[in-house]
Amino acid sequence: MAVLILAEIDPTDPWFAQLITKLKNRKADLDLRVWPECGKPEEIEIVLAWLPPLGVMQTFPNLKLIISLGASVDRILVDPDLPNHIPIVRLVSEGKTWQMAEYVTLAVLLFQRRFMEYQALQRSRRWKYLPVLDARVFTVGILGLGVLGLTVAKKLAAIGFAVRGWSRSPKAIAGVECFHGREQFKLFLRTCQAIVCLLPLTPETEGILCHDTFSALPTGAYLINVGRGKHLVEADLLSALDSGQIAGACLDVFDTEPLPNDHPFWSHPHIIVTPHIAAPGMPEEVVDPILDTINCSREGRPLEYVIDRNRGY
Repeated sequence: MAVLILAEIDPTDPWFAQLITKLKNRKADLDLRVWPECGKPEEIEIVLAWLPPLGVMQTFPNLKLIISLGASVDRILVDPDLPNHIPIVRLVSEGKTWQMAEYVTLAVLLFQRRFMEYQALQRSRRWKYLPVLDARVFTVGILGLGVLGLTVAKKLAAIGFAVRGWSRSPKAIAGVECFHGREQFKLFLRTCQAIVCLLPLTPETEGILCHDTFSALPTGAYLINVGRGKHLVEADLLSALDSGQIAGACLDVFDTEPLPNDHPFWSHPHIIVTPHIAAPGMPEEVVDPILDTINCSREGRPLEYVIDRNRGY
């Protein structure tokens, strides 16, 4: 039975080219195919999915497993024709986790040390000192305390930042002040100088980065969104930036990707745009988890990191 890479991108992309090569090198007998060259649909047993086109997976009558190559599975779950009985597994790798921690730490430090403002001063050839808050009183709030959020929170706490975390259910993390549930959300936001969105995208979290959220933050707070584009109400962010309620934003995910050329985010002086590169993972590091998951499925052993479809993560 065959394994299919189902991705709505150019399969010659360097990341995917490396992944394909490394999978074949590690398991020479693996029948690996790349969409749209699927062969006979009944031969597809496992799908490796990255932004999969809608409606395709229902055409594989013997599909037994979907492995998400991305951190989030919302693009998979949104497919109305997705077979209900197929388990969906999310890949978790140390490399992806640490890449996310690096990205967020860099963004937090850029804001805490006011580098965007210093760049503006440089462009105008002005030599000026800007006061900064010590990291110990610069509170960073992490929305979402899953594998990625937990690592980010611990990393920031380890270098001296005051860290708060908010999640759906109660958590206890050393060095992190934890909040949970909608009833504690605004209490969580009250003293955050920066917030980092690492939530899964669900009906409950879509649009959570909105006017009400920004208004509950201290004036001049910062936003880092590395969750999903639909977490953010873009017009509300622009209004909050114009009013000064939000001082700056670092955005790696967007409602429409690639970001349209005429989008106001490109030229906004208080927004950093990166093209969904916060934590791509390393092909050599995901090969073992992929092959282990394939073997577990074929041998009938329990699968790790199975998505709860009702929760969306």
